[in-house]
Amino acid sequence: MFKKKHVAPEATFGETFAKGDIATKLSFFLMGVNALKHKQWVKGLSFLVTEIVYFVWLVLSGISALSMLSNLGKIKKKQVVFDKAQGIYLTKQPDNSVLILLFGILAILLTIGFIYLYYINLKSNRNLYVLDRDHKHIPTNMEELASLLNTRLHSTLMFLPILGILLFTVLPTIFMISMAFTNYDSHHSIGFSWTAFSAFGSVLSGDLAGTFFPVLGWTLIWAVAATVTTFFFGVLLALLIESKGIKHKNFWRTIFVITFAVPQFVSLLMMAQFLDLQGPLNSLLKMVGIHAIHFIDDQASPLVARITVIVVNMWIGVPVSMLTSTAIIQNLPQDQIEAAKIDGASAVQIFRYITFPQILFVMSPALIQQFIGNINNFNVIFLLTGGKPFNNNYNGAGSTDLLVTWLYKLVFGQQQRYNASAVLGILIFIISATVSLIAYRHTNAFKEG
Repeated sequence: MFKKKHVAPEATFGETFAKGDIATKLSFFLMGVNALKHKQWVKGLSFLVTEIVYFVWLVLSGISALSMLSNLGKIKKKQVVFDKAQGIYLTKQPDNSVLILLFGILAILLTIGFIYLYYINLKSNRNLYVLDRDHKHIPTNMEELASLLNTRLHSTLMFLPILGILLFTVLPTIFMISMAFTNYDSHHSIGFSWTAFSAFGSVLSGDLAGTFFPVLGWTLIWAVAATVTTFFFGVLLALLIESKGIKHKNFWRTIFVITFAVPQFVSLLMMAQFLDLQGPLNSLLKMVGIHAIHFIDDQASPLVARITVIVVNMWIGVPVSMLTSTAIIQNLPQDQIEAAKIDGASAVQIFRYITFPQILFVMSPALIQQFIGNINNFNVIFLLTGGKPFNNNYNGAGSTDLLVTWLYKLVFGQQQRYNASAVLGILIFIISATVSLIAYRHTNAFKEG
């Protein structure tokens, strides 16, 4: 392998500043001046106006937002103080640490964005200097605008999506991560402070550890069971429907897909009613002389409730795997299967050594995605059992709660432990990312890709 030869820039920033004219030098301090000199009005004004707006914002509120980020506000609780000047007692409300944290993070992102824009300005300034020095054609204002719809079309199209990602993904994510290092809970709902890793200690070794590790174990068991069962039975169902001699195949596929087509929350709420102690299933059991079974209520056995949610999830998830498997089965090389039959291979052997491995090879990346989705499968647990049955040994969680549903309860329950919920969010991300990366690197699709 030959290394790429390093090509030095046509001019460094130092040379640009040292040898450039006054407009080139000013562009290091007033963005866009050099572009304005060469009549690139839109670019020059965009740089200059952005710099003016940024520094006006920085003076009016930016510096304050950044400085308050260090302590998230000085007043943490309501205070009654005596004002000597007026001779009366005044009530001071606590500083809103949520807004201080949010605007502080936004200030950091805006500053990083401005620094990046300043770097683009320096590159543009250097490019103009080189073109001027070498007596080459300098793009006009119209040519610069035309390039936004031609050579730089990707930048034009990506501007709004990137802005949206920054505002609605990056900012909330950093805000959530930041909360994990505070004491933001029901006792510090308005004014809270930085507490370093104390919330992590509470989850991993403190009062929540006795809940975190059992719930984590059940979450992983649930994710594996939910993924394996829906995949395996989906493949079997697809093979059954695709078997020779089965008539009206489209009809059977449609019947099974109806479950998937109905909104999930409707299906799950319907199943919750069906499995209720007074529901239709227990009514049928009573008619044949069998005692009613507690499937998903507070009196249910944790094992029964967990098996129930896995079975119900199969009812919802098998049709999806069936559809995907059907597409793969219809495109399997039939010559291999026919050759195996001629050699005397049974249907089970053909499935084990030919059909199943090829389906698994194609679907392994999707299975990893499905596994991660099951770790964060809020709907099935919340709508079907609500985490029931209640577990006295857990802190705010039930026997069927996953990490994500427990997180929800910590936020919207009586405790309102936002910092612990943020820690759980971070840990769920770490677990999901680690498992998916390790699993994907061990798939044949990755090794042979």
